Amino acid sequence: MTVVKEIQAKTLLTGTAHPDTLFGCRYNMNLYRGCEHRCIYCDSRSECYEIEHFDEEVLVKVNAIDLLRDELSRKRIKGPISLGSMNDPFMPLEAEINLAGRALAVIAEFGFPIHIITKSALVLKDLDTLREIARTYASVSFTITTTDDDLAAKVEPGASRPSARLRAMRVLADNGIQTGTTMMPILPFIEDSEENLEAVVSRTAAAGGSYIIPWIGMTTRDRQRAYFYARLDEHFPGIRRKYERTFGDRYECESPVARRLWPFFEDACRRHGVATHIPLYTPQAVKQLRLF
Repeated sequence: MTVVKEIQAKTLLTGTAHPDTLFGCRYNMNLYRGCEHRCIYCDSRSECYEIEHFDEEVLVKVNAIDLLRDELSRKRIKGPISLGSMNDPFMPLEAEINLAGRALAVIAEFGFPIHIITKSALVLKDLDTLREIARTYASVSFTITTTDDDLAAKVEPGASRPSARLRAMRVLADNGIQTGTTMMPILPFIEDSEENLEAVVSRTAAAGGSYIIPWIGMTTRDRQRAYFYARLDEHFPGIRRKYERTFGDRYECESPVARRLWPFFEDACRRHGVATHIPLYTPQAVKQLRLF
């Protein structure tokens, strides 16, 4: 059972000099520390992030809304805000706490664009707010590494099943909100097959997703690797040995068959009419008034 604790954050938004090239975000925001989804591959378990009990407790930044309102009021550049980089803002406890929902309402009030990464159909609770933000720019990316609900129950046990995420994607698309898939990570020896990639692409397209951002591989380091290997022993006997032989202590673990799968993936996207990049936020040009 996850322990929930309240903390006071000193700051909420972190910014960059230039938008990131993948999602186009200028600011990053994490409302929680820790996550209930317990994905076996999650990089946020790594020691460098200093989250000691990532799966056992979730820290709630109870002053987040006041901080967000203050910080947005002082931002001179209205760049996209990223939600979901270190944990899922729509994990199950969000249904009660509604921290992400309240934050989105503030973002809508200040007219900032957003990009959300989630594995949860719970994002639909804020559909009306997302529609309001979409007048500026809103993109919701559902992480889908497999369309097999049974496999997902092993690798992403606390998250909404892929079938539920795809249904939520359909609702967002039908409401004019830009949506698609982050197909990462693709776990070597488990998900790196043509059948799996074809299913992710075809079902994304059928659900109204307009893009897929892929990576055919994963990362592993220190605590993350130890946790992942323990779960492999539990759910996929014998696979751990393949990882150890193939990757050793490497951080980036690209699938051994990635070079064959990349052309297949790109062809599948062409066949189904899905882009391999997100249409990024473009600031509206300010009209200069004529003096005479």
